[in-house]
Amino acid sequence: MHHATALLMLACLITATMLYIPAFATMVGHREIIKPVHIYCGLLLPVPTLLGLASRAFRRDLGALNRFSAQDGHWLRSGQRRAVVDGRGVIPVGKFNAGQKLNAAFTAGAALVMLGTGAMLTWPDPWPDRWRTGATFVHDWLFLVIAVVTVGHLWEALRDPGALRGMATGHVTRPWATRHHPTWTDTQPPPPPSDPP
Repeated sequence: MHHATALLMLACLITATMLYIPAFATMVGHREIIKPVHIYCGLLLPVPTLLGLASRAFRRDLGALNRFSAQDGHWLRSGQRRAVVDGRGVIPVGKFNAGQKLNAAFTAGAALVMLGTGAMLTWPDPWPDRWRTGATFVHDWLFLVIAVVTVGHLWEALRDPGALRGMATGHVTRPWATRHHPTWTDTQPPPPPSDPP
């Protein structure tokens, strides 16, 4: 679900850049080729999440992403959020840290706003001019904010090979989880004993 959402989001951002900056559109050829790709990717963006709701594990993760605790506030305020003592993160973090929770909330809200404003721009007839003007303003500026947040999200992922491996495979090592998400690690079953040599 994360991969499908990421691909659709990147397609939306790339095509939006091409639509926003005409010089990029001319490199591809025709704006009329880019516009439908942008619209369909935008319309499909909620689909992976909606399909994911069939999974109990996904619903459990959504519940965890939607709950902020005192530790999350401490994590956000702390300059030592990445500090480790004896291989264990010093701030109690569950499966998702506060940054991941904020990113998920922003992305979900921004996707809904972009879907609504994009629908007004794609099918303008029922909407008054001032609504369409407002929708254009919100859609354009929110695109820029989403682009910045996406670059930050990718930066955080690329600078942590353990997180990147986890996103690619769905699995992380126990030492990595203990450093970055110690409270979550405590709730996981212990690893099986290794075979003797």
